[in-house]
Amino acid sequence: MKDATELLELVHRISHRFRRGYRTGLEPLGLSPSQARALKVLMEAGQPLRMVQLAEALRIAPRSVTPVVDALEEAGLLRREVDPANRRSTLVVLTEEGRGAFVRVQLVRAEVAADLFAPLSAEQRETLRDLLTLVDEP
Repeated sequence: MKDATELLELVHRISHRFRRGYRTGLEPLGLSPSQARALKVLMEAGQPLRMVQLAEALRIAPRSVTPVVDALEEAGLLRREVDPANRRSTLVVLTEEGRGAFVRVQLVRAEVAADLFAPLSAEQRETLRDLLTLVDEP
């Protein structure tokens, strides 16, 4: 059991290092990790999402998505539109500035990951990816 506990602690420390580096890398962009995640979800959706859909994709309560959307809208990275299919719903639409911000966020993620995994060879990274994929399977 000690081995599993040690592994868990190690994964936790590495995860914390990544989050700290990611947060630091996002600061010059004026984004928080939750805002960056929202941009990612919207980019990957490839279409505007209702606020409730965005909240579901982010796995947060619908009321918690409002401050994230407010901040991104204020920064000009997205805009709200009335959903033509349901006028009571609001769609969240990425702007061109939002698409550009997403590209910069991806660069930050890549830099933080490169830093974090720099001690590993390409083969070791592949092995680690394979092992973590096994652990991630339900």
